[in-house]
Amino acid sequence: MNENRLGQIYAIFAFLFWGAIAPIYFKQVVSVDPVEVLIHRILWSFIILIPLLFITKQIDIFKLLIRDKKKLKYLAFSTLFISINWLVFIWAVANNKIMETALGYYINPLVNVLLGYLIFSEKMTRNQYIAIFIASLAVLYQVIIIGSIPLVSLTLAFTFGFYGMIRKKVNVGSIVGLFVETLILLPFGLIYLYYIISNDTISFLNSTDYISLMLSLGGVITIIPLLLFNGAATRMKLTTLGFFQYIGPTCAFLVAVFIYHEEFNFDKLISFTLIWIALVIFSLDSFKKRNNIVTN
Repeated sequence: MNENRLGQIYAIFAFLFWGAIAPIYFKQVVSVDPVEVLIHRILWSFIILIPLLFITKQIDIFKLLIRDKKKLKYLAFSTLFISINWLVFIWAVANNKIMETALGYYINPLVNVLLGYLIFSEKMTRNQYIAIFIASLAVLYQVIIIGSIPLVSLTLAFTFGFYGMIRKKVNVGSIVGLFVETLILLPFGLIYLYYIISNDTISFLNSTDYISLMLSLGGVITIIPLLLFNGAATRMKLTTLGFFQYIGPTCAFLVAVFIYHEEFNFDKLISFTLIWIALVIFSLDSFKKRNNIVTN
């Protein structure tokens, strides 16, 4: 099997994990306060990442990174955005809003282009303008017809957009970067953990064995798709990898409708259809640019 094909397999499993397994996993701990679920995700990820740094021989990279104040400042901001993203996702799953998370991650690629334009003055093509306009119509339709702002979707799309933008700026490996981010969050997590233990409101070990086991798997749920994604990113072109990212929200959408039977009415169909049209235009434009680069 060639490296590119192996990368495609890694990409498929990474996005399947994020889109299908993650929502199902977080449904198992809906009885737990979302903040405590987040704390366990941080704590167990930190514990798993320590040996991973040594296994992947990235401990020296970490030592250099913690001496770079500029990069640490950027990572502090990326930590803020990813922690908000994680917490909103956990809350959304617990409150039967998996479909809204899917919409958010469908919107995310368009948000990335918009942020590049607004913050880095990157040029946009005519088709990208059209795609963002149609996506905006989908959001506007929800506000006017459905009568609600899709806060979950927009928060996930923009926090992950800002997170990706900052991580691209820092240019740090995923494992080392995530370790620093969990390290930054760890003191806050431990303080909250002490608070809920003191008030006897902690679910871990005070609930069922199944809930405690699920909470202890928070790190595994975070790290496995990350490693798969890393394996994909190092074996295939990022432009190609971008087309695989739609697997995640598609799986989340299917999980929401067919496993957890979230309402999918005509108004939501209109919103999703507009987003899908925008993504088709965006994807065709990206494919065309990629072909032009290869040809030239």
